[in-house]
Amino acid sequence: MRTFACILAVVVLSAAGPAARADGDPVEQLIRRAGNADSDEVRLSLLNTLRDRDDLEDAFRKDLDRLIAEIERWIGEKSLDYFGKQVSRDIDYDFGVPEGSRLYPLTYIYRGRMVTWYALESGSVWKIPERKRDFLVAARAFFEKAAEAFPQNRIVRMYLGEPIPSDRQYPTIAGAPQWAVYQREGLERLADIIEWWIDNRMREDGQYGGGWGDDCEMWRWWTPILIGFESPKINEAQARFSRAILSQPHMALGYTTRMSDVEHTAEDSADAITPMMHIDSDNPDWSKRALRLAELMENLWTGRNERGFLQFQSTYFTVEKLDSTPARACDTVYHARVVQPTLLYWQRTGDAALTKLFSTWMDTWVDAAARAERGKPAGVIPTAIHWPDGGIGGLGPDWWDPRNHREYALYSFPSAMSMMMHTLLLTYRMTGEREYLEPIRSMAKVRLDYLEAPPREAPAPGTSAWCASRLGGLSDVIGKYKFLTASTEFDALLSRDMSPYVRFCLAQDIGLLAMALEENAKALRINFAGYTSEVRYTDRILRFPTLFSPDGITGKAVPAVRIPNPALLYSSVTGDPGTPEYFPLNAVRWLTPPRDIAALVHAGRNALKAELFHFGDTGRPMAAEFYLLEPGAHELSLTVDDTDSDAPRHTQTFDITAQQRRVAFTLPSRRLCTLVVRRR
Repeated sequence: MRTFACILAVVVLSAAGPAARADGDPVEQLIRRAGNADSDEVRLSLLNTLRDRDDLEDAFRKDLDRLIAEIERWIGEKSLDYFGKQVSRDIDYDFGVPEGSRLYPLTYIYRGRMVTWYALESGSVWKIPERKRDFLVAARAFFEKAAEAFPQNRIVRMYLGEPIPSDRQYPTIAGAPQWAVYQREGLERLADIIEWWIDNRMREDGQYGGGWGDDCEMWRWWTPILIGFESPKINEAQARFSRAILSQPHMALGYTTRMSDVEHTAEDSADAITPMMHIDSDNPDWSKRALRLAELMENLWTGRNERGFLQFQSTYFTVEKLDSTPARACDTVYHARVVQPTLLYWQRTGDAALTKLFSTWMDTWVDAAARAERGKPAGVIPTAIHWPDGGIGGLGPDWWDPRNHREYALYSFPSAMSMMMHTLLLTYRMTGEREYLEPIRSMAKVRLDYLEAPPREAPAPGTSAWCASRLGGLSDVIGKYKFLTASTEFDALLSRDMSPYVRFCLAQDIGLLAMALEENAKALRINFAGYTSEVRYTDRILRFPTLFSPDGITGKAVPAVRIPNPALLYSSVTGDPGTPEYFPLNAVRWLTPPRDIAALVHAGRNALKAELFHFGDTGRPMAAEFYLLEPGAHELSLTVDDTDSDAPRHTQTFDITAQQRRVAFTLPSRRLCTLVVRRR
């Protein structure tokens, strides 16, 4: 096993190789062309051309065969992360090519990418500054040597902070507002990335190469397209994947038979069923699958603890059994993932049996949040409740670190707090009982107090101030809280933490929203390969830009590289003030492809307003499906904003029922329009 010091020593060795390297040497020319190629396929073709020569020395030919085999594996290996175990151990990958070989510099191109993507994937690397630094320093050294040997390789320079611009541009359209220009570009470029994965990585069995457990997470960043619009190609790809994973032997009983912790066992079902309930909501098969999870929750996974409250008995379970190990015997804020599809079914149907089940479970968390125990401040939601005693936390020495799982920090405070808070908010919405708002209100107050009077010194772990310092993601649930209650109680908190979309809804700040949409468009305008062909872990597809932070691969921020914001796209096209995964409040789905269109939605509980702009050169027949409007007669008006008259261009009435929520209309070409739906 190489030490890290040895790795660096290897990296800084000269890549010159033997002295007999005249520029006119055809072998050397092919090696340089291969190294300077941006495409792995082109590189492989050039090396195969080199192998066809009959004047190669035996040792060189053996090295070439090894290198070609490894590049073929990089291109075609079914498991994209095949190199992970070796890289995790050595911070390097052995290509079997000796350092003195003229082919050795080509290995830098791949070793740098392998180390980089493993670091991006592994929480035990990315979340620990020292390990992250070790991996990224090694990766950068590999890339620098590759750039020295092959200066025309744009992919290598991309990893060193030199962006690759897109070849595709979008012409200016007169009359299109700035928000529409940038939102349209973001939607188009996000759709391009999704379709690249479908066209280039989807396999016969429905997988994308990252394994079922990672591939299933891809829909989470597809949501602006998948939930906001109707793309037959993307819908079919999701349906194909969901059917494929649920047909695997380990899923035959409705949940996995593979024992692991809840964050991982729940993925194969929740991330397959939930997206299909959005895009194929009339199919009863998805409802049956969602109700199967409720059955398992009620009859196998939960029980009454010694305090008399209903809770999950373990963090580890399958469709058939529970792991009763005391250290693992915890209900957690992550357990909402287990019943994610069922929560959506409950939200849509108001099923009385589910109201009883979920409200009883949430009673447990309301009680736990209110208690001051083991140093936990009253009003703070813990990340775990121990079974069977119902105590705060797990068997770890600190209430905020239950030690119920081997993965570093996965269940430590705040863990998946957003899931639990959204479930509490949904329970309030379905029952009308304000007790389910209390943990949300107390958590928001803790955060607001901290922001208004921050401590001068770092707070001690487990204290109220320490908890508050780690609650930076409350704006999603607080935005939905305001939508439901119209309360101004936490406007001060929203003003500090809210997303640009929520700010637009509250203050009509279109300028800030347009700027945020522009930032997202710029993020997707460069480094397409970093979101597609370079990716080695399918649960990290949009993570590439995080390499270019001050503690990243370049050792400093790269201003030209931005992080995409699919959540902003989703909110602006659907009217949901938060994210769609738990308690979605998407008001509308536009039944039209996500190309040549922009839609800015502002939804209320009894009305909807949307600005629409169609970039195409002819009228656009389309439809919309409305989710939050109550049943009854409604009126839709579509007005062209730049006309002299205030009269609507188009008006129609329609009825919303439990079975019918769609209405069709035609959107004019290249004219900003306002669509308003009101109850009659």
